[in-house]
Amino acid sequence: MSGVFEATEVIGHRGAGRGVVDGARENTVASFELAARTGADWIEIDVRRTGDDELVLYHNAALDDGRAVVDLSLEECRRAGLVGLAEGLAAIPDHIGLDVDVKTVMEDAVDAPARRTVSLLLPYLRREAARRRVFVCSFDPGLLLAVREGSPGVPTAWMPYVRNPADSAIPGAVGMGCPVVAVDARALGLNGEEARPGRRSLEYTVEVAHRAGLEIMSWCPGPMDVARFAAAGMDAVVVDDVPGAVAALKDPPGPGAC
Repeated sequence: MSGVFEATEVIGHRGAGRGVVDGARENTVASFELAARTGADWIEIDVRRTGDDELVLYHNAALDDGRAVVDLSLEECRRAGLVGLAEGLAAIPDHIGLDVDVKTVMEDAVDAPARRTVSLLLPYLRREAARRRVFVCSFDPGLLLAVREGSPGVPTAWMPYVRNPADSAIPGAVGMGCPVVAVDARALGLNGEEARPGRRSLEYTVEVAHRAGLEIMSWCPGPMDVARFAAAGMDAVVVDDVPGAVAALKDPPGPGAC
């Protein structure tokens, strides 16, 4: 096993959760502080590059007004309420792990190598890895390979796209040399859902991942599924309800709970 995680750990999705949670908007300093206060072991951040080769924290490719983040300057992004990567990292306590979800852009395929998202990110990864636990996840397998080459001390997690089955996710992670595989909770089966033909049981899936030498994490289960996933041996969960997940791990709900 790679040893990225300890038992089943809680990763705060975009901080304290997607959208606005208790007044804290995702991918902001307030959200990171709330996640840390409510028991997250790790915080997941979304990283994108700007038109002037800076990095900001934002999930979507475009702002609500339709402007693409990659076409905007850092200052324009800040005026729109986005947080720069350096500012966001400074707000996360050193004892909290860092899950960097990197959102590459089409232009990474054609721009000069020095301008590409991964090139801009690598210096930050090296600095963060010297002071805290950190790993990188992405839907882009090329980025994960570039991180492995440019910062070999930073673990990577292969994250196939939404609802992609574990059947391809686990072999894919092994093939790319990633120590972690990340699978959408909906691909694994949610609490109360009927069995899907061809989908292996949660327990079997986790066991196969572990036999393959991988740690396995999932996004975004609710508290009931967090308890199920932990009981099956899941190594980490990326959640929108940090206190609910922490409570579910401490005191799993009984049968029939909702």
